[in-house]
Amino acid sequence: MKAALKRDANLLLEDGRAFPGTAFGAPGPAHGEAVFNTVMSGYQEVLTDPSYAGQIVVMTAPQVGNYGVNRADPQSRRVQVAGFVVRELATAPSSWRSEGTLDAYLSGAGVAGLTGVDTRALTRHIRSAGAMRAAIVPAGADLDAMLEEIRAQPPMEGRNLAHEVTTAEAYVTRAAGGRRFRVASLDFGVKSRSLDMLAERGCESHTLPALATIEDVEAIEPDGVFVSNGPGDPAAIPDAAGLVRAAAERGLPVFGICLGCQLVSRAWGGTTYKLLYGHRGGNHPVQRVEDGAVEITSQNHGFAIRADEDGAVAGAPDLIVTHWNLNDGTVEGVAHRSLPVFAVQYHPEAAPGPHDATYLFDRFVTLMEDRAKRG
Repeated sequence: MKAALKRDANLLLEDGRAFPGTAFGAPGPAHGEAVFNTVMSGYQEVLTDPSYAGQIVVMTAPQVGNYGVNRADPQSRRVQVAGFVVRELATAPSSWRSEGTLDAYLSGAGVAGLTGVDTRALTRHIRSAGAMRAAIVPAGADLDAMLEEIRAQPPMEGRNLAHEVTTAEAYVTRAAGGRRFRVASLDFGVKSRSLDMLAERGCESHTLPALATIEDVEAIEPDGVFVSNGPGDPAAIPDAAGLVRAAAERGLPVFGICLGCQLVSRAWGGTTYKLLYGHRGGNHPVQRVEDGAVEITSQNHGFAIRADEDGAVAGAPDLIVTHWNLNDGTVEGVAHRSLPVFAVQYHPEAAPGPHDATYLFDRFVTLMEDRAKRG
């Protein structure tokens, strides 16, 4: 194990700043957008979250890998991050659930990692300069040549990564304890925990690819539509917002999460923009407008919904803002004024947590119950 951690490498940013460390996992180079995440646990969930596709994730926790990895925690079928950067890699994990080391896990997935990095300095730099293109490169590489290569990579604006992580074929997740409702789940990078939480509430999920049409949705005869999280620029996903609106205008309850929230906003004329460094972590305070309650939330997004000077969704008069981020005042939730449509920018399905917002899945079920009663 120690021999595998003697390959010196750097995280090279597009502005020319380099952060030295020691390579682990698979050999580099690895290209992606450098971002940071502030969670203290849940690194395997981070690694397998499709919303991190195309990104090199920097963890601010001082030690990562201390409880190993297992087959129960992944949120998708593979590691999704482009690269992984930590302050200290734990090489001897201790947990009754552990089935392997983080080093071996990334190596098997073909993903490069970097340990021994001054992640505090790196995070402060990203907070100031913004998330940017980067690469994990061997220390002996020509940094000038690598910098040109980094700058030749496409920026996150305009990237349709949802089509890269979506399922190739539709599939079904059975309801637990008998089916009450049938849900069309639009997969723009869905996490398995979302489907599990629907299943726990008696929902049979028919997960459809990102290129699904309204005809595909109608063929399922669903009771509601779930719009998943996912990576990349919401403005770059063709026809997605139109599909969401078409489903809602047919009277189907719609529930969106993260990217799904941005698509709901865009479906009624809202616009989105790229945040300087995004929201990624498990400790973001969000205030609910209806009663002022504050939820501690898990977040993972680099784009946000634009609000106007009056605190409304800019360009979307049919929508209202239901939640606000207390750190920076960005929109964290929207709902339609007359249709059964709501969405949040954060993750109520968060694994390992926090769990303040799981009630939103119950709200979705209630909307489907109301529709069933109306016949």
